[in-house]
Amino acid sequence: MRALARLVARADGRGGTVLVELHSETPLLLRQTPTDDGVATVHLVGGAAGPIAGDDLRLEIEVGPDAAVRVHTVAASIALPGRPGAVSRMAVRAEVQAGATLHWLPEQLVAAAGCAHLAESRIGLAAGASLRWRDELICGRYGEAPGGAVVHTQVDYAGRPLLRQSLAVGPQAPGWAGPAVLDGAPATGSLLVVDPSRPAEPAYVRSDVTAARLPLAGGPATLWTATAPDAHTLRAHLTG
Repeated sequence: MRALARLVARADGRGGTVLVELHSETPLLLRQTPTDDGVATVHLVGGAAGPIAGDDLRLEIEVGPDAAVRVHTVAASIALPGRPGAVSRMAVRAEVQAGATLHWLPEQLVAAAGCAHLAESRIGLAAGASLRWRDELICGRYGEAPGGAVVHTQVDYAGRPLLRQSLAVGPQAPGWAGPAVLDGAPATGSLLVVDPSRPAEPAYVRSDVTAARLPLAGGPATLWTATAPDAHTLRAHLTG
């Protein structure tokens, strides 16, 4: 299955945001939901199971100057096996202009046994833009070994690299469960916060849990990363 969805937001001149384009294709169904804080809120609804190996899914997001958008999903995304040798792909491209804000806060990606999945995000931020970008990966459903999944995130700020991050898990990723990567944890994720109005925060590692905070050199940004025994605990570490 191939699908392209697109979301374009513009400031309305009265402190709010309007969605001037909201294009969906099954299984990427975009639905605007009510809000009272001036931020346009959209939920991504899965119109079919998956992604299933062989699917090529793409989402484009454009947030105009001074607009604000919040994107959620209604449920976790479960990457499933399909025809032999095929890979599923979910690609998100986002452009956030000066003074604009994007909150990307989906539910978890679950790498089910036998899957081969690539989750690829590329975000371009103009100087003065703000971002909250959360990625969470669960390695397999309850009681099963995970399939293969690669999560790659690329963020540029004011035309310069801010973050390049990749994680591979599963049978084709040697050492992924070892002490240098997840150390056996089935849940992992990160939260990137870019906010020109927020003071820089120093690096910090929690000794009681596997969570860390790291300021980034390429812009007004902080990256939280964590591993956890389950999705609920992971989310508690990635609230920023």
